[in-house]
Amino acid sequence: MSTIHIHRDHHLGMARAREVAWQWAEDAEARLGMECTVYEGDDSDTIEFTRSGVKGELVVTADTFELKAKLGLLLGALRGTIESEIEKELDRLLAAKAKSPKKRK
Repeated sequence: MSTIHIHRDHHLGMARAREVAWQWAEDAEARLGMECTVYEGDDSDTIEFTRSGVKGELVVTADTFELKAKLGLLLGALRGTIESEIEKELDRLLAAKAKSPKKRK
């Protein structure tokens, strides 16, 4: 079984990081057929995701994103490509949110 581990530091704060994580989960469900479950916490959120051949979680805090996934035998052969695509998408979402103006309350 292959594993993927991706860590990203950020300066978005919890509210904006949560928006990025939810967008990532929506994209994963729509494009990849993942089933995502979000668990909100005070200091962190956890998104558990699964589909045939993949199981993992994305933990989001005010200053980090930590993604861990286990790939089954068939997808394990594509580990490098899958990891690269996840990194690109997560980096794209983080960059877009970092550039967007903060909402005032």
